[in-house]
Amino acid sequence: MQQIIYFFIKNKNFLLFALLFLISFILTLESHSYHNSKLISSTNFFSAKVYSVTSNITEYFDLKEQNKILLEQNSSLLKYQANTNTPISQIPLDSLLSKNFEFTGARVINNVYNKTNNHITIDKGQNDTIEPDMGVITSKGIVGIINKTSGKYARIQSLLNTKSQINAQLKKSKHFGFLTWNTQNPHIVQLTEIPKLAPIAIGDTIITGGNSAIFPKGILVGRVANYTLENNDSYTVDVRLFNDMTNLSHVFIIKNKNKQEIIQLQFSDDAE
Repeated sequence: MQQIIYFFIKNKNFLLFALLFLISFILTLESHSYHNSKLISSTNFFSAKVYSVTSNITEYFDLKEQNKILLEQNSSLLKYQANTNTPISQIPLDSLLSKNFEFTGARVINNVYNKTNNHITIDKGQNDTIEPDMGVITSKGIVGIINKTSGKYARIQSLLNTKSQINAQLKKSKHFGFLTWNTQNPHIVQLTEIPKLAPIAIGDTIITGGNSAIFPKGILVGRVANYTLENNDSYTVDVRLFNDMTNLSHVFIIKNKNKQEIIQLQFSDDAE
């Protein structure tokens, strides 16, 4: 104990300097938004690099599962080929969707799914023309929406996020609602505000509604697992996702070529 006290007495000038320097550094960051943003940006970049290295190691030991996913994607292409007599080499990625959308492949380097507001980090960013408010899917269905980007990386606001609210519909009846998540199960999300007159049954398919500039209409979401009538007014539907949100490796980012034109038209009245 005496040695500890002696250490503080002997180095009191240096320790006082270090304390004052730390306080001044913190005050500088809080009072200057530029410095603050630079620190946050550097921290995000460092975190993304760590995720990338970790992901590379994990992916190496997960090759068997990745091959399985690729086989499933190839099966989907073969099915499309059989139904359309189109050579696989000529099948565009957006063949089943509107030609107004482009797709960019990316690798998942970090996936958080056990919190209330979950995010996914991918290895594509601004350098690859990735921007916030772009939709993200896999060959099985919807994943989420880009909400932050850096030069080489981007962060997805997952479907498993209480802030997510994505337009979706019953494929059979075409009644619309909003996808949300009650945090209870990473395999099940909720489709809310479905009118009570809508015919609905367990097993019905849920798809994106296309009522936004983010997702095309018809992207798969999941199947009805259960539903309840809320206040004798509308249904809340439990949707079992086609995607396993706890096991994502590769995704596709969707770019709407006409996004800016749609947004300008939607808000044109506000500018007048």
